[in-house]
Amino acid sequence: MSETHGTVDEARVAGFLGDRLGGQIGDLVPVKQGEWSQAFFFRHADRDYVVRFGAYLEDFAKDRIAAGYRSPGLPVPNVLDVGEAFGGYYAISERLFGAYVDSIDGAQMRALLPSLFGALDAMRLVDLSAATGYGGWGADGHAPFASWQAALLDVGNDPQTGRIAGWRAGLASSPTGAAPFDEAFRHLQMLVSCCHEERYLIHSDLLHYNVLVAEDRITGVFDWGCGLYGDFLYDLAWFCFWAPWFPAWNSIDFREEALRHYVAIGLDVPHFEERLLVCQIHIGLAGQAYQAYKGYWSDLEATAKRTLEIIAARP
Repeated sequence: MSETHGTVDEARVAGFLGDRLGGQIGDLVPVKQGEWSQAFFFRHADRDYVVRFGAYLEDFAKDRIAAGYRSPGLPVPNVLDVGEAFGGYYAISERLFGAYVDSIDGAQMRALLPSLFGALDAMRLVDLSAATGYGGWGADGHAPFASWQAALLDVGNDPQTGRIAGWRAGLASSPTGAAPFDEAFRHLQMLVSCCHEERYLIHSDLLHYNVLVAEDRITGVFDWGCGLYGDFLYDLAWFCFWAPWFPAWNSIDFREEALRHYVAIGLDVPHFEERLLVCQIHIGLAGQAYQAYKGYWSDLEATAKRTLEIIAARP
């Protein structure tokens, strides 16, 4: 586990759950994936659950908010309990089943596309009238920026109170250095005026073991800690940007498939190319900041290269 309050062993988890829920806790299994929390599957009273432990209460609060947006096209697990444990926080959620989307082959991904675009449509149609702001939303459901442009440009800042504070120094001292980031950021500054300022729900991390699938449908979308309010094309851009990391999908052009989908549903997307490009640049910059913070030097080099390649290939 990384970036949590500390590793919790299975015996302590079983004891905690037994005290919290009462009765027998069965089939307790640690989940290997997770950057910001440590998770375990378990059964209680003949039902399946997930318990997660982490240092950030906000992440679990965001999951609880996102559960209110669930629909047939957007299967978000219910969050049943949130509180303090082991010097940090915990959340207990219903368990959804399926394979991680990261692991599927090209044929299954192609069959999954209608369900994937259906989930993106469901997020686009979520009513955000009770929420305010742009960018990363917090435990209260509100986001801090007055515009999508301002939220995007904040990627160049390294506040001392940020979760990945110090990433700028890490970037400067890395083998890749800050020059590729700074070059891409200059392009973001030049292009950001093309942004679409309507506000939509964005997951912003639909890979990294946060989506479950069964055959040709999505069965679970969870871990909303990176959730944003902004341009709905951001989640499409996520697949476009990171596609080279999934060679099994190299026959799928997510951009072209999305355009066909928008035509099929009669959705006009003004300035599609410019907006998709801006989103991809931001994804690349945010990825470099995180990788610099973590010291993932090979990933940083690859992400910096990918970002500049996308900029160079723009119309």
